[in-house]
Amino acid sequence: MIRQKIIKILQEAKEEIRIKYKAEMRGIFGSYARGEAKQGSDVDILVNFLEGATLFDFVGLANYLEEKLKIKVDIVPVDTLRREIKDKILNEAIYL
Repeated sequence: MIRQKIIKILQEAKEEIRIKYKAEMRGIFGSYARGEAKQGSDVDILVNFLEGATLFDFVGLANYLEEKLKIKVDIVPVDTLRREIKDKILNEAIYL
């Protein structure tokens, strides 16, 4: 799947995701953001979980996005990024 299609799908789902999974979509990073994705690459997605979000919201969001995108996804909450890689990830991210 091409990057623009992924971004479009994520943008269209932002409001539903915020309501249903208590999460704000921030952007994508990794191989898809850099234009280096290959067959089998997953999509790395930055999110901010809202107050009251649970593990069920995290898992539900991952399942929802994998079904919607037809690609394996890695959900990465911004506040869990390790300090030593945070700047690199935030600089390469394509924000929604």
